[in-house]
Amino acid sequence: MATVEEYRQKVLELRARSRAESNARLAAEMKNLADCYARLAEQAERNSKADVTYEPPFKTRTAPAKK
Repeated sequence: MATVEEYRQKVLELRARSRAESNARLAAEMKNLADCYARLAEQAERNSKADVTYEPPFKTRTAPAKK
C-alpha cells in the first residue's frame, strides 16, 4: 500500500504534467487525477493515526448433527 508521501509525490508529478500539457483536455484530466491522489493522501494520513485492530467474529462451536 502506498504511503502518504508516495501519494503526495504523485500529486506533485501530476500537477507538473498538467501545467506542461498543451492539450487542455489532458491537462484537466491530469489535474483531476492529482486531486484524487491528494484525497488519497489525506485519507492515508487519517488512517495512519487510527489504532484499529481487526478481530474476526466469535465463532460458536456447534455439536455434530445426529444421524
